[in-house]
Amino acid sequence: MAMAMSDSGASRLRRQLESGGFEARLYVKQLSQQSDGDRDLQEHRQRIQALAEETAQNLKRNVYQNYRQFIETAREISYLESEMYQLSHLLTEQKSSLESIPLTLLPAAAAAAAGAAAASGGEEGGGGAGGRDHLRGQAGFFPAPGAASRDSSGPGEEGKQRTLTTLLEKVEGCRHLLETPGQYLVYNGDLVEYEADHMAQLQRVHGFLMNDCLLVATWLPQRRGMYRYNALYPLDGLAVVNVKDNPPMKDMFKLLMFPESRIFQAENAKIKREWLEVLEETKRALSEKRRREQEEAAAPRGPPQVTSKAGNPFEDEEEDEPATPEVEEEKVDLSMEWIQELPEDLDVCIAQRDFEGAVDLLDKLNHYLEDKPSPPPVKELRAKVDERVRQLTEVLVFELSPDRSLRGGPKATRRAVSQLIRLGQCTKACELFLRNRAAAVHTAIRQLRIEGATLLYIHKLCHVFFTSLLETAREFETDFAGTDSGCYSAFVVWARSAMGMFVDAFSKQVFDSKESLSTAAECVKVAKEHCQQLGDIGLDLTFIIHALLVKDIQGALHSYKEIIIEATKHRNSEEMWRRMNLMTPEALGKLKEEMKSCGVRNFEQYTGDDCWVNLSYTVVAFTKQTMGFLEEALKLYFPELHMVLLESLVEIILVAVQHVDYSLRCEQDPEKKAFIRQNASFLYETVLPVVEKRFEEGVGKPAKQLQDLRNASRLIRVNPESTTSVV
Repeated sequence: MAMAMSDSGASRLRRQLESGGFEARLYVKQLSQQSDGDRDLQEHRQRIQALAEETAQNLKRNVYQNYRQFIETAREISYLESEMYQLSHLLTEQKSSLESIPLTLLPAAAAAAAGAAAASGGEEGGGGAGGRDHLRGQAGFFPAPGAASRDSSGPGEEGKQRTLTTLLEKVEGCRHLLETPGQYLVYNGDLVEYEADHMAQLQRVHGFLMNDCLLVATWLPQRRGMYRYNALYPLDGLAVVNVKDNPPMKDMFKLLMFPESRIFQAENAKIKREWLEVLEETKRALSEKRRREQEEAAAPRGPPQVTSKAGNPFEDEEEDEPATPEVEEEKVDLSMEWIQELPEDLDVCIAQRDFEGAVDLLDKLNHYLEDKPSPPPVKELRAKVDERVRQLTEVLVFELSPDRSLRGGPKATRRAVSQLIRLGQCTKACELFLRNRAAAVHTAIRQLRIEGATLLYIHKLCHVFFTSLLETAREFETDFAGTDSGCYSAFVVWARSAMGMFVDAFSKQVFDSKESLSTAAECVKVAKEHCQQLGDIGLDLTFIIHALLVKDIQGALHSYKEIIIEATKHRNSEEMWRRMNLMTPEALGKLKEEMKSCGVRNFEQYTGDDCWVNLSYTVVAFTKQTMGFLEEALKLYFPELHMVLLESLVEIILVAVQHVDYSLRCEQDPEKKAFIRQNASFLYETVLPVVEKRFEEGVGKPAKQLQDLRNASRLIRVNPESTTSVV
């Protein structure tokens, strides 16, 4: 009972909300006045929410049902459109057949017209001639199937050639088109090109349809009525597809030329239909012409007709003898089945990506025609084959383009590279292979995740880069073995360019981020070790990585040198010339180990009772910092950095030596003066020999500047009356 009352209340509420005169404000006001309290309003709110949810579900159900009906309707429309297009195509063929009938009756009509003219006078004869011209003009605009293959040498053919010449004179960069004999203009018109992916307008173009190809030219805005050559597509490799209208995108058609496609928009539906019809008819006429030419070339020829010269008593018999071998020399048997089907077989191989099979067929043909002459049938066959070679080359080039997937490593390119080399395109294969590998290396470096620890990232970077370089070098040696040595020079140039890419990523992470000298030294050491692995295949790029890193390493050494000098100056300004008290034996033992690792073996003689050290804190800190700088710098060392490292060491040592020299001259307390002498003795007799020895071990030759520093008792003479340090 309660449920029935609830349903009736919901239906009443729905009718009230759906009424035409419903006003939400007035309804809420009345509801507030009639309600007993908050509970009543909450219940009413829940009923409205339930009604809203129910309405939303009904709406969704209706939308889904209508959507399904819309899809079915669109599918039926698509089927209907396809059938209508097929019907239009059949009507067009019938129209072409009917238009070709007057051409066969043209001689009889001309004779009849001539007779009528002779009987009735000159005026009627003039009218008949005009009718014939009009008829010829109609038959020549849309050529019927097979019309383009007729040998027409009359005024009509010359007129077509003149029209083609006049139009193409307005197109820059296409004069070579006029060299093709028998070529004439069939149709032309303005089009707008659109991008295939996003359907964005690209440019205005003008299409010139010849009897064997389609020329696309772009507008020159600054030169009215002139165009620039853009592309030329042979009709036998061109497919035309009608694009369904989808407002505002309408009146469009697509041209497919493997491996690309282009979309054009005509001015209106009529012009689009004309383009589709004339393209199909011209392709059909060209195909029929090619088929007949192949049949004529394959047909067996009879023995040559030799003109008898017996009736001429003054003719020498010797002149007739060379004629027979000359005719025999031009005979080339092209009637074999594999030669007749060669162009089609090449098309199939290219479409099925059987590149090896296509190149095998080309090698077989070249071997067959190697020592044979080139009469017109052979030249025509070679022209067809050359067009397939061009298409095959384009496909192989696309296989090696960086736009393709870079997965699979260098071995994934071997197939395309080997076939390009077999086609005689060794230089192009080398260029494309190296460009593909450069893109792969760049992508691998860019995809590396930058870790928090610099050294960990450098380990990954070196592994990825040098592994890719090693694999590329081995694959290059496999693919281009036995080819021109110039390819190896190109590989060395490419390796240097790739090393520059690596150094950019390396320097950005190590030097631009201001890492410590120890971290930079470890990173450079890792890079050198990986670079030396390339020596296993005879590729030494160590000098290249040195040349590319020298400027960054010089900057790092200079920066760290300035840090040590500033720290030393700061400690010198606070120097009290007191002995060090390390407080605990553990601290003293740790200091002894640090000094031992720095190369100071006799540090025991400078330690006193308990935890005292008979040296100044400034001198001890300077010793540790200088030896640390030298050790890290030697990890970065290569010959180009010799003077930079040596000058940096001399500058650092001079700061400490000058400070000790100045303190000896200015100090008046005898005990402190004796302590300063002890520190000076430690610097000259212990620290400087250790620095000199370690430098010679790391570099391989002694440094005269360090010897001069050690042998000099006082490096800088200071004015005795001066109380300031000269640094």
